[in-house]
Amino acid sequence: MLDIKFIRQNIDVVKDACNKKQINSDIIDQLVEVDRKRSELMKSVENTRRLKNEANERIKNASSEEKKAIIEEMKKVSDDEKEFQEIDKEFERLMLLVPNVPHSSVPNGSSDEDNVEVKNWGTIPNFDFPIKDHVELAKDLDLVDFDRGNKVSGFRGYYLKNEAALLSFAIWNFALEKLIAKGFVPMIAPSLVRESALVGTGYLPQQEEDVYKTDDGMYLAGTSEVALMNYHSGETLSKEELPKKYVGFSPCFRTEIGSYGKDVKGILRVHEFYKLEQVILCESSQEEIEKLHEEITRNSEEVLEALELPYRRVLNCSGDLGLGQVKKFDLEAWVPSQNRYRETHSASYFYDFQTRRLNIKYKEGGGEVKYTYSLNNTLIATPRVLISLFENHQQKDGSIKIPEALHKYLNFTEIKLKNE
Repeated sequence: MLDIKFIRQNIDVVKDACNKKQINSDIIDQLVEVDRKRSELMKSVENTRRLKNEANERIKNASSEEKKAIIEEMKKVSDDEKEFQEIDKEFERLMLLVPNVPHSSVPNGSSDEDNVEVKNWGTIPNFDFPIKDHVELAKDLDLVDFDRGNKVSGFRGYYLKNEAALLSFAIWNFALEKLIAKGFVPMIAPSLVRESALVGTGYLPQQEEDVYKTDDGMYLAGTSEVALMNYHSGETLSKEELPKKYVGFSPCFRTEIGSYGKDVKGILRVHEFYKLEQVILCESSQEEIEKLHEEITRNSEEVLEALELPYRRVLNCSGDLGLGQVKKFDLEAWVPSQNRYRETHSASYFYDFQTRRLNIKYKEGGGEVKYTYSLNNTLIATPRVLISLFENHQQKDGSIKIPEALHKYLNFTEIKLKNE
């Protein structure tokens, strides 16, 4: 969340951020009014507590009649405290709805259609034979069973089989080794998390419909970012420890409510998937966070390049930013059957939006305490990346060629029809 002092001093800036992110800016007017009332009541409550302390002393030596009078007097005092608690609760609710301010380099726009390409890599393949989409390839080569997936798991269910399962393990191992060599700490992170973990990272309350909730009030996270960010919640680190770099693996869950008409075929948009996620905590420096943002984006680009997949990097527009995101790059891999790029990675930074919620701080050498900044980015997500890998590396005979970077993790270099 933002600092209330910043909001008070920059109301127009925060309202502009609302408009850019397509959020009703009326919440800022509501917040300002609630904040004013809360400040007034806070003074009243402080006075109330002083009166309570005085009453406790007076009541010790008071007569019966005097005690009754003091008790009646304190009832009004208790009402003041109750009113403050109610207004404070509303203040906290509104604070969670205030968006972060986009960086000045972020283009204005309303959707991903307005994102701006800043880089592309690789040569888009020119096939000299009729190509198949990933669904047809997967069925022909017995790599994915959609029918039994639907039977067992419902809409968007799937089983990865044979070489597709082995290929997933190979991709995870390859990507993980790259990040460990760069100093990232590997972690297997929990997917089952408390509500506070999702509130702290900014996914709740805004995205509640996207998250699976269990009967006992726990949630299934859509990214290991949630657990990794909460790893240091409530802690004060030393500046010397920063940056903290983690790469977390976990199963991920998303309801995909609102997208039932989109990408219903195949493994692009599924309810359960696996992801390696980069998460970094760093000092509160614009120069440092920009440098690390480029670093985590480049890490993912290197994985796509090793998998020999043409891709592009786009700078996301304001309307395609999440509540807490200041700036975001998407990486999009080429999908030949759709003749377009599709998003595979999102690299974002937040300043102290998440760490203020999670109370993650660091101490400077001189003793000054500040909130850390945070960043995250997908390193690789499966099975989505298999779509581009299958389609871009398909051969005329119906087989799929395996990128050389994965050969050492597998006992095959191509996926052939099973009757060959």
